Amino acid sequence: MSPALRIGTVGFALIAVCYGFARFAFGLFLPQIDAELGLGPSLGGLISGGAFAGYCIAIVASAVLTERIGARAVATAAAIVAAIGMAGIALAPSPPILAVAVIVAGSSTGLASPPMAAAVAAAVRMDRRDMTNTVINAGTSAGVALSGPIALAIAGQWRLAFGAFAAVAAVLAIEAARSLPASRGGQGPGGLPPMTGPVLRLISASLLMGAASTALWSFGGQLVARQPGWGPTGTGTLWTCIGAGGIAGAWAGTLVGRFGLDPIHRMFLGLMAAGILSVGSGLATPALALLGGALFGAAYVMLTGVYLVWGTCALPDRPATGLMVGFLTIAVGQTAGAPLFGLLMSGFGAGTSVACFAALALLAGLIRAGRTPAAAPA
Repeated sequence: MSPALRIGTVGFALIAVCYGFARFAFGLFLPQIDAELGLGPSLGGLISGGAFAGYCIAIVASAVLTERIGARAVATAAAIVAAIGMAGIALAPSPPILAVAVIVAGSSTGLASPPMAAAVAAAVRMDRRDMTNTVINAGTSAGVALSGPIALAIAGQWRLAFGAFAAVAAVLAIEAARSLPASRGGQGPGGLPPMTGPVLRLISASLLMGAASTALWSFGGQLVARQPGWGPTGTGTLWTCIGAGGIAGAWAGTLVGRFGLDPIHRMFLGLMAAGILSVGSGLATPALALLGGALFGAAYVMLTGVYLVWGTCALPDRPATGLMVGFLTIAVGQTAGAPLFGLLMSGFGAGTSVACFAALALLAGLIRAGRTPAAAPA
């Protein structure tokens, strides 16, 4: 098996488990968790925000550790942390224990991404790196797409689901330890990244996109559950559509290479805003809401791929840190966005909250990448 295929396969699975199961499945099962443990919108938002905060800390630690001890060790640790966190969710007897477990599970996503960028930089040919990185990144959508049918099959039994997810993560830890290179993947001096123009613009754009995305990642299940005829089956179907749409993100590297960062960035931020409005406005038919979910999934994974390419091009000698910059600021936006959306929905209703967060996505489109290597035709 070629290095690109081996690393791409393991990385895709790792991202699917850590992002799709350990991080974003909480939003899918939030209505059932709320019904059993009595969280409420504000506490649910704070728990989601706490998971994003854990991610922020973990992704900084991951970039530093990857540059010091290598990709294999950090990627294996990510799968182990995901298994521990999801086992904790499955067994949580109360909201405080649940909150700790959700934060631990969410932090696994921060650990997972930088070592995969370093592994790609170390072992994959230059002309295949953007494609391999964005295929790995699209694992998010596979995890989300799988979690939807699982939720439907087990009729909302969220404890059973997270127990199964934890077992999958444990198996994946063994495979990561066996298959990934130990290389650190970069030759930079370490420390804080230089705050160049492309880096500062990346921070601004990814911060706004991350905040906007929490409208559906943290509250998508509750938004559609409020509509007539939407129960656990409806929310599971929505999650499947979000994940299936996200498979389009695998082509982020190809599209950026052909059309440049700025056009792809603006286009998919517009689609994200449209998806948020379609799902959350309460005015759309179920079919249109599901289409909106697919648009949101495609836009989110495509945009994370855009920010991945943007970051690795801005810091070509430090790929793990370049990825960390964009993904960290997405998570900072999500950390602030989840509790803010919960407060807005409690005080002003779902419609106003959804409109405000769709506007954040459009605002991010005003920020240009500027001159980066990825903006040139492939």
